Amino acid sequence: MKSKTIRRWSFVHTWTSLICTVFLLMLALTGLPLIFHHEIDHLLGDSAELKQMPADTPQLDLQQLVVAAQKHRPGEVMQYFGWEDDDPNGVVTIMAKTAGTEPNSSHTFMLDARTGEALEMPSANGGLMMVMLRLHVDMFAGLPGKLLLAFMGLMFVAAIVSGTVLYLPFMRRLEFATVRQDKSTRLRWLDLHNLIGVVTLTWALVVGVTGVISACADLIIAAWRTDSLSAMVAPYRDAPPLTQLAPATRLLDIAKEVAPGMQPDFIAFPGTRFSSEHHYAVFMKGSTHLTSHLLTPVLIDAATLQVTAVAERPWYMDAMGMSQPLHFGDYGAMPMKILWATLDGLTIIVLGSGVYLWVVRRKAAKPVLTKTQVPA
Repeated sequence: MKSKTIRRWSFVHTWTSLICTVFLLMLALTGLPLIFHHEIDHLLGDSAELKQMPADTPQLDLQQLVVAAQKHRPGEVMQYFGWEDDDPNGVVTIMAKTAGTEPNSSHTFMLDARTGEALEMPSANGGLMMVMLRLHVDMFAGLPGKLLLAFMGLMFVAAIVSGTVLYLPFMRRLEFATVRQDKSTRLRWLDLHNLIGVVTLTWALVVGVTGVISACADLIIAAWRTDSLSAMVAPYRDAPPLTQLAPATRLLDIAKEVAPGMQPDFIAFPGTRFSSEHHYAVFMKGSTHLTSHLLTPVLIDAATLQVTAVAERPWYMDAMGMSQPLHFGDYGAMPMKILWATLDGLTIIVLGSGVYLWVVRRKAAKPVLTKTQVPA
């Protein structure tokens, strides 16, 4: 590779790395506990624990759960019901002052589907893991924070690509995984920096790209609302506001009839950003581990309970759905989480060593004045 080309790639690698390093260190440090957020919540006692009851205990219907939720949070309206794979008897419930309240101002708790008992979830309303998540997602700055982190993610990807280009001629001079122990401290750290960077290359690219996609989630959802959802609810554009909602009792049965073989993931109540003013939106997911992150919305008229649309998923919503669990290593249970945590730790070393090498190089580049050169 020509020296001029090397200098250009070196310039790109140096400055993209320096621009994003502080933010990437913050993301890597906050990402570590988030990989194990379920386990940490359980350890801290921040997760809702349902009562032990016979396995055949019947569940309440959805409208009974709506009533139970409204008794627990009087004066607020329903936004979402959600189900997790861990325990089908736990219904994650989100309520707020208005249906359109933004997510960070809503209140999340769990309902026992068998009794309607409400259990608080501290981790979802300002607990330690929520603080880590907000720092990781938007630095408590909302959409501007997300877009800034998306830009830093792009800088990270550019740093990875340029670093790989620079490492190719380096490999021709030394065998792979060589760390020159007999050389200076700077050269040993350079060898380690290059080695660990190559070992974590694929993972870093995956996490970097999925992080950028996840950071743009608000824009992706807004595009879906403007494009797909707007077209599906177009016949209701001039409809008068609803004065009363039909009971939610049969929503799941209705959705399962039109989406056979799929399972409910969450229900968006009328007025939320995943539905319209006139619809319940039941989001159904696939039954396999991979397709469980691909959601198909079933729109149900909130007055008549007639299905008005079963939407095809736009590619960008699929990209978002697949990227978020992949970003945190949620596809392969504990072994994958441990792998993700190990690679995260190695990335912290790469980032820290990169800063060290830049500082040392800057110091070495400064001219050293001799006694005869010191001005009088």
